[in-house]
Amino acid sequence: MHNDVLALVKATDDKLAALRELEQAPPLEYAQRLQELAERNLANGRLLARRRREVNLALRQLGRSEAVPSYTASGHAGHVIRPRSLAVA
Repeated sequence: MHNDVLALVKATDDKLAALRELEQAPPLEYAQRLQELAERNLANGRLLARRRREVNLALRQLGRSEAVPSYTASGHAGHVIRPRSLAVA
C-alpha cells in the first residue's frame, strides 16, 4: 500500500462537498435518518472530548505528562501534552 496524499485530499474535498450538498437539500426519504446521524455524531464528539480530558487529567495526576501552553498550526493558543519518563534505566 502506498501513500497517495493528493488522492486523499481530493477524496476528502469530494466528501465534504457531498456532505454540504446533502445538508442544503437532503432527500426527503433520508432527512430523518440524516438528522439522527447528525445528532449521534455530535454526541459522539462530545463523548470523545470528555474522554480525552479525563485521560489527560489522569496522565497529569500520574506524572506521565504535563500540559504546556503552545500555539496550534492555525495560530490559536492551545496545549501540548509532553510525555515525561518516570525513570531512566
